[in-house]
Amino acid sequence: MNIGILGAGRLGGTLSQLFVEAGHEVAVANASGPESMEDLSEVLGPQLHTVPPVRAIQFGDVVFLAIPFRKRDSLPDAHHFAEKVVVDAMNPYTENFHVMDLGDDTSSELVAAQLPDATVVKAFNTIHWETLRDFGHPELPESERIAIFLAGDDPDAKVVVADLIRDLGFGPVDVGGLVSGGELLEPGSALYKREISTEEARKTVRRLRAQ
Repeated sequence: MNIGILGAGRLGGTLSQLFVEAGHEVAVANASGPESMEDLSEVLGPQLHTVPPVRAIQFGDVVFLAIPFRKRDSLPDAHHFAEKVVVDAMNPYTENFHVMDLGDDTSSELVAAQLPDATVVKAFNTIHWETLRDFGHPELPESERIAIFLAGDDPDAKVVVADLIRDLGFGPVDVGGLVSGGELLEPGSALYKREISTEEARKTVRRLRAQ
């Protein structure tokens, strides 16, 4: 699969490496331009393309948002994302790492409103980048892998993202729709930064839903 990634920091760079290692083609972009990612390109080889942001969006069947949430207004115009599956991996932190007050909205609601013609799935925001880098185990049964949570309103898009999670050696755990599920994935929530097995995570989600 062709994957576009906006952001080449710790999360974006880690996702780039892991998806290339899993056999995908990746186009990655950042605010500083392709020349700033030469080291990443040299390490990962021809399956990684360092490109401008619009080109990364055009390239990807799935596009990951791995930039700071507070800089989301710097994303290319919404029409570039039309008909794309967009994975919102961002968290609403200020520059000083305080959680932003979004009122009654979840962060992914705001992203979906910003990109109205895209299909947004919330995922990869609750797992620390070092855990993502070091603890994917495709050789393990899915129930024993570390969980990665996802939320969204489109079942087909969630299947696509769940399969990408499996490709990296983790277990996908669907927590529901973009609003109700997204609330469970915000910073400070019961599932945020929970490094637990897929089996335990599914039990935890069921328990939270029953409350």
